[in-house]
Amino acid sequence: MSSNRPRVLVVDDSAFMRSITSRIIDDSGEFTVAGTASNGLEALSQIHALEPDIVTLDIDMPELDGLSALGYIMNDMPRPVVMLSAGTTASGQEATLRALELGAVDFVLKPSGAVSLDLHLVSERLIEALRAAAAANLAGMRTTARHTPSTGTTDAAVRQTWKVVVIASSTGGPRALAAVVPHLPAKLDAAVLIVQHMPAGFTRSLARRLDAVCPLPVCEAEDGQMVVHGRVYVAPGGRHMAVVRRVAGVAIALEDSPPLWGVRPAADILFSSASRVFGASTTAVVLTGMGRDAAEGTRLIRANGGRAILQDRETATIYGMPHAALQHAGADCVAPLHEIGPAIADFVAAVAHAE
Repeated sequence: MSSNRPRVLVVDDSAFMRSITSRIIDDSGEFTVAGTASNGLEALSQIHALEPDIVTLDIDMPELDGLSALGYIMNDMPRPVVMLSAGTTASGQEATLRALELGAVDFVLKPSGAVSLDLHLVSERLIEALRAAAAANLAGMRTTARHTPSTGTTDAAVRQTWKVVVIASSTGGPRALAAVVPHLPAKLDAAVLIVQHMPAGFTRSLARRLDAVCPLPVCEAEDGQMVVHGRVYVAPGGRHMAVVRRVAGVAIALEDSPPLWGVRPAADILFSSASRVFGASTTAVVLTGMGRDAAEGTRLIRANGGRAILQDRETATIYGMPHAALQHAGADCVAPLHEIGPAIADFVAAVAHAE
């Protein structure tokens, strides 16, 4: 990063959106606009000419679209990229998630409806995403997700689980999750519950994408759904997820209480409920992300006899959440991204041995 304010290249085929985005950036006092581009080809030329610290990149553009441009950027001239997404359709959400898997640090939803009403929220979200980009670990962003084909295993006996793995991720999380879940064993004797900080709508697409690469079935969680072993549940964007003890077993509870740490879903809510319900049979996993969500939940899990796996600094896009958990709760394992899936399997197996 440059010693002064980070310089941002703004890429969008809409002159109106280029103007709005540029104004938000310049008015922030934290960042400055290095230049603009109206399509992906122009963006690549401007990156070579201007050497910006950060790029904001539209997805749907003529000449060369945002996903194709992102591929070139991350391969040939890597730097933090924030995607600008309409995100109103399933295809738009899929494209945004693909961008995050390719290495984009974060995404910002474009204004919808009356732009003037959304502008304040968009401004705050854009500056938050640019701060994440400015703090991003470039080496972690370039870590290749090691996908393995899904076995499509869905015929395991459906039964209540007495062991659970809870995973927290935020900025850089979709890419990290796509590297972790393919390495979960098809016969994992635990349920897996994931909180990824993400708006409503995107988590269903995220669950579908993870389901395609995970040996275990993955779904977006539903309120009242029973928690069974060998399944992966993704918290819906915009709703907190917890687990509760019912007569028939353990169930998922979704609720709409205020955000915690500025986010909803919040991992601390899931982690603390898992600690109460599953006790020492809980494994906590904290992946890349800004802030300190999951730190207190991890502390509770370890205090109740559970274990914690934290992503290491070198492979995390943003080391904030794993670092906060390490400082506040400690860890049983700190591992690079490609070792976390196998570590989860080992920890779950160790719980069985200690039964």
